[in-house]
Amino acid sequence: MRNLALTVLCSGLVLLISCQGEQPAKRATAAGQHPFYISNRPPLRPNPYIELPPGAVKAQGWLEEMLIRQKNGSTGHLDELFPQVMGESNAWLGGDGDRWERGPYWLNGLVSLAYILDDESLKEKVRPWIEWCLQSQQENGFFGPDQDLPPLPGIVHGDVGYQARNNARDWWTRIVMLKVLKLYYLSTGDQRVIELMMNYFRYQLSELPSTPLDTWSHWAHWRGGDNLMIVYWLYNITGEEFLLELADLIHEQTVDYTHIFLHSDAFATQDNLHCVNIAQGLKEPAVYYQHRHDRKYIDAVKKAFTDIRTYMGQPQGLYGGDEGLRNRIPTNGSELCTAVEMMFSLENILMITGEVQFADHLEQVAFNALPTQISDDFMTRQYYQQANQVMITRHRRNFSLNHRGTDIVFGLFTGYTCCTANMHQGWPEFARHLWFATPDQGVAALVYAPSEARIMVANGVQLHITEETNYPFEENILFTIHFPGSVKTARFPFHLRIPGWSEGASISINGKSFIEEEKGNQVIVLDREWNEGDQLTLSLHAEIRFTRWHERSVAVKRGPLTYALKIGEEWEIVKNETDPERFGEFYHEVYPSTPWNYGLTELTPETGTHNMQVVKKDEVASFPWNQENAPIEIRARGTRMVNWELYNQSAGPLPYSNRGGQETLDTEDIVLIPYGCTTLRISEFPVIGPYGNKRVYPVEE
Repeated sequence: MRNLALTVLCSGLVLLISCQGEQPAKRATAAGQHPFYISNRPPLRPNPYIELPPGAVKAQGWLEEMLIRQKNGSTGHLDELFPQVMGESNAWLGGDGDRWERGPYWLNGLVSLAYILDDESLKEKVRPWIEWCLQSQQENGFFGPDQDLPPLPGIVHGDVGYQARNNARDWWTRIVMLKVLKLYYLSTGDQRVIELMMNYFRYQLSELPSTPLDTWSHWAHWRGGDNLMIVYWLYNITGEEFLLELADLIHEQTVDYTHIFLHSDAFATQDNLHCVNIAQGLKEPAVYYQHRHDRKYIDAVKKAFTDIRTYMGQPQGLYGGDEGLRNRIPTNGSELCTAVEMMFSLENILMITGEVQFADHLEQVAFNALPTQISDDFMTRQYYQQANQVMITRHRRNFSLNHRGTDIVFGLFTGYTCCTANMHQGWPEFARHLWFATPDQGVAALVYAPSEARIMVANGVQLHITEETNYPFEENILFTIHFPGSVKTARFPFHLRIPGWSEGASISINGKSFIEEEKGNQVIVLDREWNEGDQLTLSLHAEIRFTRWHERSVAVKRGPLTYALKIGEEWEIVKNETDPERFGEFYHEVYPSTPWNYGLTELTPETGTHNMQVVKKDEVASFPWNQENAPIEIRARGTRMVNWELYNQSAGPLPYSNRGGQETLDTEDIVLIPYGCTTLRISEFPVIGPYGNKRVYPVEE
């Protein structure tokens, strides 16, 4: 095995088989710290994976196309498309306009995108915001807008018809801007960011006892984990002890997610928690765990994901939350901010725990929920998506919060404009978290998509590694090793995730079989001497499988993808003559041109998935995320259910999967395509026939 050290990480356990050839770091570091990247210093617990700065990872293939569409779409032009809020009047540019979360939200995605693409035009859009922010700091450490002003008409804050010019000193808005400044520092090394944060955190430490996180609004109280995350990050740079004191104070003033997750029935009760608060709060116990090493914090996070799946989960990886948390009914909405914030939480939980289940879940959201909720040109989006979504119209549906019926139509300002500003972080941050540095000075590929990474390994060797793949539509991934410097060989560990869904995996190096039939749900570590041009191929094994949902319906899955019924789509542009000042001058509605009310049939012990056929196109399009370009489909058997009809312009109550008694038509062939390629869909199917409610075919409950 050419002096190989093989390490297997499975369910958080590490088995070290051998280790040779270690070399000292170039500079002295605290235990567990990386010599080249910002990592935890004591007393913070060393994390198994370490984030890379924007620009270290470059997207390729379909993922690069997604980022380019963002640049050419609303991400690169939101100041022009949304001048009422993102224009020169924004208070984060020194103006007298909007001074709340939306400007910082946009920047959070824009900064990451600008430096991943290394695009000067996007960087020029970023700079005025950063410069004003850095120059706004007062002697006491406070920064940003500080004066409340009367409301002005314009594209709205919520459904109340005014711009957000109040709560200027809200802790919450600064939490978002701290995330922006961190990304900017990682991209540029601008030391003014560190100075601002140090002064501001001293201000927070002095002020929070008398003006806690929930003083101006409840948002910082619920989302304090993001504040905590930046405090620990700054501590890792500076080592200033007061930051640990501040971290404990922020944790104390943040909602006690650990108690909620471990000891309450919050997820079993409808509409008592906010969907995005939970998406962000999921990481708070894990973030705090880095300092207070009590396993209850990780147990709380895991139990939260289990309970979400049980009480309100949906097969695209999200949950019913429109905006209050809901039950499992597949026509309950799920907010776009939930998708991008849940991805960000999973990215951070993955770095802290190193556990495969969080990488699996991250891919589930990214490859299913995210692409379907934003238009192909990145110019419009849905505020809510539905797991079973058969008609997209302006209509007041059975949501916990409606915005005059505009919630699921595709528009830039429909629903509420938090998502207009916040959606931009999804793909850039996903791209940045495909690759990680490791404490053993190696490299980790934990989430898969076409990309390349430049990273320092083995005491200062420059590594350029490429990942060629059509994943998630195919299961083979080719990695190629390059050394752009003078050194052309180096020993370092290469961490590779084998997903939990994979029915085994194999690895070849330079065309020769190396590992065969390795189990799923683990991280394999290959510690060896790597040479210029070495190629490693990871082959995963995806099989069709079923998961159980509302009314004992099933979702069809293969690999990281959920599959949904292919429904004919008729798009219409609607001119908004009712309230354009609130929800924009136009939006898109989508109507079904083919039937949607199908149940699955012929799922028996004898047939299982044998009556389902996977069909792949010869090539994967540069943009695969629509019905026309869907690279893969599953052909199945289905039956239309006569009494399954529309209710409030959504799919009516889901028929219970049963042994018989439903009025149906003849069985026919149906086509399923990846959920992320759909606009209209059924993803939770009733099962029809004598085996509908028996556990006689493999189903993940």
